[in-house]
Amino acid sequence: MRVLLQRVSRASVTVDGQIVGAIGPGLLLLVGIRRGDDQATAEWMAQKVANLRIFEDEAGKMNRSVLDVGGQALVVSQFTLYADVRKGRRPSFVEAAAPEEARPLVDAFADALRQLGVPVETGVFGAHMDVELVNDGPVTIWLDSAELRGTGED
Repeated sequence: MRVLLQRVSRASVTVDGQIVGAIGPGLLLLVGIRRGDDQATAEWMAQKVANLRIFEDEAGKMNRSVLDVGGQALVVSQFTLYADVRKGRRPSFVEAAAPEEARPLVDAFADALRQLGVPVETGVFGAHMDVELVNDGPVTIWLDSAELRGTGED
């Protein structure tokens, strides 16, 4: 599972001209599911994201989590995080999970964040979405469950 995390002042996602999810200060989370990912991985990544100390404290140091600051999260499914561009000019997505495998795990990730106390909005799985954000900092962090859990897989 991969998450591209962006600390934002605000973010929204629009489908067919309608805003389907919007947040104020918090995290925009672009989420990619890899073939073979499971519920435990989604829950583990939610714990990591919710407790990652990337918000500033009074001294201006990144010392607070989204939970600490009462921030929100906007979760947007993004299979293209598993693009392989090593060969040719067109990305391959063979490592990305099929939609029927990915959708429940994106939902499980969002639900796990909610259970941890993070208010969550979402995009629409499989839809063409327009995502708008104001990156705060900017702070952008790449999280890959295979790397974080020490498997060494990419």
